[in-house]
Amino acid sequence: MAASEVVVITGASAGIGRATAVAFARRGAKLALLARGAERLESARREVEAAGGTALPIPTDVADPDQVERAAERAERVLGPIDVWVNSAMVTVFSPLAAMTAAEFHRVTAVTYLGCVHGTLAALRRMRDRRRGTIVQVGSALAYRAIPLQSAYCGAKFAIRGFTDALRSELIHERSPIQVTMVQLAAFNTPQFDWARTHIPRNPQPVPPIFQPEVAARAIVWAAHHRRRELWVGWPAVQAILANRLMPGLLDRYLASRAYSGQFTEEPLSTDRPDNLFQPVPGDFGSHGRFDGRARSRSWQLSFTLHRHWIAAALAGVLALGVFGAAF
Repeated sequence: MAASEVVVITGASAGIGRATAVAFARRGAKLALLARGAERLESARREVEAAGGTALPIPTDVADPDQVERAAERAERVLGPIDVWVNSAMVTVFSPLAAMTAAEFHRVTAVTYLGCVHGTLAALRRMRDRRRGTIVQVGSALAYRAIPLQSAYCGAKFAIRGFTDALRSELIHERSPIQVTMVQLAAFNTPQFDWARTHIPRNPQPVPPIFQPEVAARAIVWAAHHRRRELWVGWPAVQAILANRLMPGLLDRYLASRAYSGQFTEEPLSTDRPDNLFQPVPGDFGSHGRFDGRARSRSWQLSFTLHRHWIAAALAGVLALGVFGAAF
């Protein structure tokens, strides 16, 4: 695609969505930034423009399909035809199932799953007639292997994977060239651990090892420009997905103990902790959470995946030289 491609990103005001917007901006993209918080969107706009892109912030609650449709209309009216749509918006609740309310389940599902559906439908309405475009669903290893204390979020990510598989088959049936890909992520250092609702008395954390949002952003930008059905990001994501295929029952028992302690620090939960489930949290949180000292800025697994053909060619060359040398 051209450097001036038009990209829509939901959840673009913080975390992985924001890091992805900056990564596209470095390619000179024109970006529609969708999220609920106008203050944080304005900060994201400045960061995108400083990186070399064009930014159009559009306050949007992706749980509302009419808001998403209006945002898509505005994006095309101002920036031009949409080339790439990235569904990254999410919310979660850290809680045992028994402590959650029906309203909390509804809200997590409406934002994380239905928000993805709404974004996909808005993108398809524009891409189908043009017979071009790419939709990237930002998923998680939790779309394959659910963990305790995040039942609503895991359910939503499972639903996105099922929805995307069904859509992919329909597009193949239609002989549509529209590309749909899903990027399955490991644990990342994002602000969600500072503002997600929790019913546990300790501060949540990503299950280590933790990666910086820029690692995910690199994968999402790559996935938007290569025809890959899925892209797994981070060796822990690969381990979780494959282990669940091989021994799901054993993994149930392992996670019953390890996933509880792994999701929380020893710090007690603050009484004035912000909560973004139903309303955006004021302030600019940026892309990173509070785990910069522990987060990895690179993933060897991702590098190998993105360059596997070159690596295979290099290994084949080394092997050929060895055989040639042995022959003479």
